[in-house]
Amino acid sequence: MSDAYVVGEPDGLSPLQTCLRDAIARELHAQIALRAERIELADVPEVAYQITLRVAETLSRRRATCAQMPP
Repeated sequence: MSDAYVVGEPDGLSPLQTCLRDAIARELHAQIALRAERIELADVPEVAYQITLRVAETLSRRRATCAQMPP
């Protein structure tokens, strides 16, 4: 991980990519905390499903925000 990422620089990511990265990181953090800091191989599909829900939620929020902006 670069120092730029640690201090909040987006490493050249678009605003959407930054939002997605943050949503994925939040969900992974939550899943790891729920699973005693260990994700078992059998749990990977459920973790992937939860991450997918978080990404879909993030995309929906961004679409709603963009739809409210004047052209």
